[in-house]
Amino acid sequence: MEFELSSTNNVVKAIAAGTAPRPAQLAAARGILPLPQEDLLEALVLLSRGNDEEIAGTAKETLGGQEEESLLNVLESESAPPAVLDYYAAETGVSHAVREAVIASPRTPITAIIGMARASRNPEILELITLNQQMLISSPELIDTILGNPNRGAEAERRAKETKREFFEKERGAEQIVRELRAQGQEAAAEFIEGAEFASDLGVGSMSAEDALFIADFIEVPDNEVDDSWLSLEYIEEIYEETDAQRRAVADKIVSELRSDDELTQERISMIHRIMQMNMRDRIKLAIKGNREARNILIRDPNKIISSAVVKNPRITEQEIERIANMRTVSQDVLRLIAINRNWVRIYKIAHTLCLNPRTPLANVMGFLPRLQKKDLLSISKNRNVPDAVRKNAARLISARAGS
Repeated sequence: MEFELSSTNNVVKAIAAGTAPRPAQLAAARGILPLPQEDLLEALVLLSRGNDEEIAGTAKETLGGQEEESLLNVLESESAPPAVLDYYAAETGVSHAVREAVIASPRTPITAIIGMARASRNPEILELITLNQQMLISSPELIDTILGNPNRGAEAERRAKETKREFFEKERGAEQIVRELRAQGQEAAAEFIEGAEFASDLGVGSMSAEDALFIADFIEVPDNEVDDSWLSLEYIEEIYEETDAQRRAVADKIVSELRSDDELTQERISMIHRIMQMNMRDRIKLAIKGNREARNILIRDPNKIISSAVVKNPRITEQEIERIANMRTVSQDVLRLIAINRNWVRIYKIAHTLCLNPRTPLANVMGFLPRLQKKDLLSISKNRNVPDAVRKNAARLISARAGS
């Protein structure tokens, strides 16, 4: 298994790239290159997995002969190379202290822990693995591997079974899902589910636990990055309880738009209908906290507060803004929000695109026209798809520049 190189040392980089001279590789394999211990161990692991039998064999001997104290200093380090942890996880002749350090390190690949759990004949090692419940929750395969190992002890079996029953077998409510997400390091998704209105009747209402986990995959923005100060009373009055028929109509509208843009797959249709099971308040939260896929769907929601929340999403990109500025079905409120954002409209392409969109508020367009290049003004002056006032002002600006 290949791992991303941790070392920034040029010698180790050359060994990883296969460009280091053979004498240098052999010296590294013998452990006599003057490298920091972390870099040396990573180089040794790389060499032990190479095609040169002599170098690989020498590197393995050197890895096996490491002094335990210096080895533990590396394995217990916050910057321990995953490749080194993976190597010692699979080694059979290492001490209990080394195995303990490998299991305890958050940088050890889960595949290495699973391999250790599968191969171990030591009940203490299996019990040690089960002490880390977060690791068990992150990998159902690890739980099954422990339960499938005949060398497991009663305590390891009890912990593995309890975790499996608690997190993977019983009907999961919102609190359960939030705990799972946090255990997997998905804090933004956990916050979203925790604050969602559908959480109170998950599994009873239209949203199932499976739907909630599906939606959670779209969340990328944590609460501390969200600014909802723009939600004035004017916007809040746009929130109302929709009927099932109204939600279906919104879903059909979004599907129709994506189909016309050749962006529709069966998977995306299913995705849209699952998102539309949420009420407006939860869709607003998804719009402002969701990833690119969620934004691409919800910008087409006919409710202006939801589509406006999309452009308030702190992770939205300039490319997305330019694309939204070009949309003929988007709310005028969204175009106005883009037009008053100085960071976006300083980008020529976005300002130009807003001028071409007949839905952009006239006052904003008139402010951008003087910035446009002559060729773009000329094109706008002849464009029948923009308002007459915009065409005339573009023509006036061209004449004014010609006379100056």
